[in-house]
Amino acid sequence: MTPYAGRLTGIRRLPLPPHFIPHHPPLPRQVLQMRQQRTLRNAMPRHRHVAIHGGHQGGGGDGAVGLLGVLAAKHLGAERIIAMSRHADRQALAREFGATDIVTERGDAGVARVKELTSGLGAHSVIEAVGTQESMMQAIRSTRPGGHVGYVGVSHDVQLPGDELFLSGVHLHGGPAPVRRFLPELIDLIWARTIDPGKVFDLQLPLEDAAEGYRAMDERRAIKALLRP
Repeated sequence: MTPYAGRLTGIRRLPLPPHFIPHHPPLPRQVLQMRQQRTLRNAMPRHRHVAIHGGHQGGGGDGAVGLLGVLAAKHLGAERIIAMSRHADRQALAREFGATDIVTERGDAGVARVKELTSGLGAHSVIEAVGTQESMMQAIRSTRPGGHVGYVGVSHDVQLPGDELFLSGVHLHGGPAPVRRFLPELIDLIWARTIDPGKVFDLQLPLEDAAEGYRAMDERRAIKALLRP
């Protein structure tokens, strides 16, 4: 059994619930909706974590994870936020969340465009939110010397060239976020309607249609699918 078993079930047993569920006052259902609750379980705390430690100016990925990185950076005070996106609907949400610039290029062309927007230096801080080799290298190469890359995309066969990383002077920070640390504050922000991370869920389906939800996300017909029991 993998650590991810049971994620798409109607009921899931948490062996250590105190570590997952914080105490908070009763929340009106109309305030903390299901789509907002889902972002609190992982994605929003993850970006809060990486934005606090590395800041954010440039980003990689326009999926739910990357878009919530834009939202976290904006709320934490970033004045300029560069989002990487090729899709009009995701570009619109990125701007709503706080992006000031949109870059459609990828790879070396994306790096060149980010540097063009930052006086040839690169971004102070970059969020890598995809987990591929291309995305990681684009994030590192888009960062100025002394800057930070926060990687929250789960890496898939990523290999870092040691010599390039050594000479870049870039700081790498990543890994699982201490979700419970950020939940009370994030719940308060949603309760006060200061942020609405649930907007990344633009498709709702019953649990038995989970495969269609994954297809829709893979084909870029949806940013994030919300499955209901």
